[in-house]
Amino acid sequence: MSVDVLVIGGGQAGLSTAYWLKRLGPSFVVLDAADRIGDSWRKRYACLTLFTPREFSSLPGLALPGEPAGYATASEFGDYLERYAEKFALPVRSNQRVVRLARSDKGFLADLSSGEQITAATVIVATGGFQSPIVPAMAADLSDDVQQLSAETYRTRAEVSGHRVVVIGDGASGRDIAADLADSHTVVLACGRPRRLLPEKILGIGTWKWLRALGLLSADTNSPVGRFMRKADPFPNRQRDLPTLGRLGVELKPRAVAAHGKEIRFSDGTSLEVETVVWALGYGDESAWLEIGGARDADGAFQHYRGRSPIPGLYFVGRPWQRNRASALITGVGADARLIAAEVSEAFGHDTRTAVERALKLRLLIATEN
Repeated sequence: MSVDVLVIGGGQAGLSTAYWLKRLGPSFVVLDAADRIGDSWRKRYACLTLFTPREFSSLPGLALPGEPAGYATASEFGDYLERYAEKFALPVRSNQRVVRLARSDKGFLADLSSGEQITAATVIVATGGFQSPIVPAMAADLSDDVQQLSAETYRTRAEVSGHRVVVIGDGASGRDIAADLADSHTVVLACGRPRRLLPEKILGIGTWKWLRALGLLSADTNSPVGRFMRKADPFPNRQRDLPTLGRLGVELKPRAVAAHGKEIRFSDGTSLEVETVVWALGYGDESAWLEIGGARDADGAFQHYRGRSPIPGLYFVGRPWQRNRASALITGVGADARLIAAEVSEAFGHDTRTAVERALKLRLLIATEN
């Protein structure tokens, strides 16, 4: 099979990219490793809700139904992605994992897990920024008797075998999981650097509306405001601040620094014997399949600037801080996808201007001729 553009990833980034490509002209296909569109969300922990309210969680062309100020669940959003692909008849091929991407005389050659090969002049990687959960080396020092989970493999508290659980990492996922376990287990949350949590409303207006109105979501990554936002990395409270977790019965500890047997040691010199550990330390790129020199850095992270790889013809959509804070959020992925899709389409000779832009151009030509 040969196409102009191969899109790798069928989540919100890949589907947003497909939406624009379909309107701009090049031939393309979207490959999704999951059995069903939206499964990347359905298979996450059951208590997960989106970062952004529904009114900020739509892809181009289709609103996410439900209470605008409320937060959609993971399974709800997974179903929305499936409807989205169906509504716009996007060419998504499910259960198709790319196991190797290399250069070829036609641009790129993708080897699929099915044994099929696809050639493409251009490739857009839309696998997102939450691919491979980070598990530190000290995990290997824990006894086989200690159950170890990650934010990726944790589903519900019913699957947690031990009674005493240490959740390591106090980002959004770590706090969600600690709160979910609090009324059924003895839970310790190991915290890292100080976190900034956003209130639901400021002066009676939703905080996300303030962030949009003040330009904080769209501030360029390298601008002073963007650098401040990146350092602060705020996320919504949703009753996940440390005092609230404490009232739920979650014991707070500083950073976990070592493990041995059934024991976790913390930076304050204290230690605890545990039965289950949940690693919630964030994610890294799953990139070994990208066998192109210069496309990854020494740590395996994808190399790009605003979604453009140093490799000609290779692009990214949905990367954290690709252009701004909104880039890795559902609320911003559509805008990034449009820019990349337009640049790619123009390379194939397609006119990506809007009808208004074309009309203005025509009026200018007529005026010049007269």
